[in-house]
Amino acid sequence: MDPRIIQLFDSYTHGGISRRAFLDRLATLAGSTAAAMALLPLIENNYTAAAQVAPDDPRLAIDSVSYDTPVGKVSGYLARLREPRQQRPAVIVIHENRGLNPFVQDVARRLAVEGFLAYAVDLLSPEGGTPADEDAARAMIAKLDHGVAIKRLVAAVPFLSFHRESNSNVGAVGFCWGGGMVDELATASRDLKAGVAYYGDQIAGEKVGHIRARLLLHYAELDPRINAGIAAYKAVLKTAGKRYKIYMYPGAHHSFANDTSPARHDKKAAELAWNRTVAFLNEYLK
Repeated sequence: MDPRIIQLFDSYTHGGISRRAFLDRLATLAGSTAAAMALLPLIENNYTAAAQVAPDDPRLAIDSVSYDTPVGKVSGYLARLREPRQQRPAVIVIHENRGLNPFVQDVARRLAVEGFLAYAVDLLSPEGGTPADEDAARAMIAKLDHGVAIKRLVAAVPFLSFHRESNSNVGAVGFCWGGGMVDELATASRDLKAGVAYYGDQIAGEKVGHIRARLLLHYAELDPRINAGIAAYKAVLKTAGKRYKIYMYPGAHHSFANDTSPARHDKKAAELAWNRTVAFLNEYLK
């Protein structure tokens, strides 16, 4: 697919243009309105595809659980192996700017199958929870106070650390908006052990000194919006002596790990990044 179409959709999903403007420009790039409508299912998320691990997988125990924060009660999706019951390393899964949706829940189940106590947090739960309509969810994320969101995430670390099925080691995995929030959490929590950010915005350089967690950063080659900040971020991390790994995935677009969007998903890159993610979390949480 024309990379300009992928970048146009990225601009739309991150608030750069309205849906009307997106559809008009898509029709121009596609050659007609009819062609644009035919392309939409390939670009937009199809959550019927978001089930690498089935929601009713008999290996797993899944619950909706909440925890208290200084800025309201937050709920989420907790997944772990049903048997044997034992203490496991815990991982917070942080959603994109569309909130807690089936893709993010599936990521939690995938981590659970790998032996983690996986908690997909819904940072919109104090506002009523993630709505089914993605545009509405994006609007809610855009209005969410950044500092409040970080406080909600920080409180998830001790919640999971003291969970009866946790080995007390907590990490985080985030995608897009959630990838940026992984880095923010690493600066705000003294107890986060490891963070994995998929194509997330980089944090301000003056915050880097507060990072204690080890970081694994995944980026897509064809993602100019996010990649513009990599060089500066890498330089600050290196100067500050932080422990990090950066991987760039050739030919991949932003959101390449999200398998609900056929046009943006890159199976080879996604599988490689996932294997690196699991190995990284095993190394520093187990």
